[in-house]
Amino acid sequence: MGAAMRRIQAGNALSAFGLGFTVPYLYVYVATVRGLGSFWAGIVLGVFALAALVALLFTGRVIDRRGPLPVLVGAALLAAVGAMCLGLASNLVAVVASAALLGAGTAVMQPALATMIVWCSGAASRTRAFATQFFLQNLGLGIGGLFGGQIVDQDRPGSFTLLFAIESGMFLVLAAIALSVKLPQGASIGEARPAGKGGGGLRAVLGHKAMVQLCVLGFVLFFACYGQFESGLAAYGTEAAGIEPSTLGIALAANTAVIVVAQFLVLRFVERRRRTRVIAAVGLIWTVAWIFAGYAGLGHGSQAMATAAFISTYALFGLGEAMLSPTVAPLVADLAPESMIGQYNSAFALVKQMALALGPFVGGPMGATLHGPYIVTFILFSLGITFLALRLGKGLTTAQDHPALAAKSRVVAVHQPAGEGEKVAAA
Repeated sequence: MGAAMRRIQAGNALSAFGLGFTVPYLYVYVATVRGLGSFWAGIVLGVFALAALVALLFTGRVIDRRGPLPVLVGAALLAAVGAMCLGLASNLVAVVASAALLGAGTAVMQPALATMIVWCSGAASRTRAFATQFFLQNLGLGIGGLFGGQIVDQDRPGSFTLLFAIESGMFLVLAAIALSVKLPQGASIGEARPAGKGGGGLRAVLGHKAMVQLCVLGFVLFFACYGQFESGLAAYGTEAAGIEPSTLGIALAANTAVIVVAQFLVLRFVERRRRTRVIAAVGLIWTVAWIFAGYAGLGHGSQAMATAAFISTYALFGLGEAMLSPTVAPLVADLAPESMIGQYNSAFALVKQMALALGPFVGGPMGATLHGPYIVTFILFSLGITFLALRLGKGLTTAQDHPALAAKSRVVAVHQPAGEGEKVAAA
């Protein structure tokens, strides 16, 4: 990695570390520590998600017109203010307003960081760059959550204020690191460099068939996995499988551990294969994961077997995530026209946010009460991932779906011996 990429990745890891301090405890903080109850805690989480959706509608065009760097700095500062205000908020209005600032800021950072990674990488290194980003995000979240768990105490509101202060500080660090980044200029980043002002808007994105197919695939991916982690699957585990709440933490830890261990082990495998076929394989892996979950809650084994099966579900999800990180995000970048990289990244982030918002809304009630239909539904969703990925692959070029093979073909063409073409033609 060059100096710019190293700083981007460091800022990404530190901001994830800050998020890890508060994400697992936001509901408890609003409902219990501030005494607003479960209803208003749900409203606050809804405002958090809604603010993210609204902000992402306008983010892409700003990135393409002004560049990702000022957008990232502004989003980090906004998130820092939101986190600090949320830690100090003592009434409903202050909590809601702070959650909106925090939600908008953290959402905007995603496409800004993704665009900076695209600007600082070439076709050959982009897969590994996004894999590194995902690895560091999960490592930061996991370590942050671990440290936050040692600090948090429901009987001491000040402990939560400290958590949000740490999170705010990490966002300020991200802004400072971003300001020190010197983005590449000229032809050094080739086709990834946006040319002139961005244009086209949402209509252009919707008119790109392959991008629309990828967005549909992305929605199913995030809805069937991330949208169920802390809602439907957790409710299903406690209600149907009899999993202890503490075991949910172990399952999430297993998920993070698999990502951290497997990320670079699977990278070489992923780089040598078509991206859409890797995504299709993830659908099959997640199908097995949901079958394990079905056994945990609907089987007739011992509680120990049910617990092991449930933890295995989260571990298999982690393996799939490790395979997705070097495929989906680089594919979005390679589909985008030069002047619309920010808008494409923002559109995909918007789809992800919608899936994360709707996932708990649909999966939560089903996981808690309709155990059999819940498992069957998400087995079908996982198989749908495989179908949609293979269908998407039919409309992609070799450079988009299998960049390593395309690069190899270009090298062979450049080094073709003189006269070789005439020999072939004569034959």
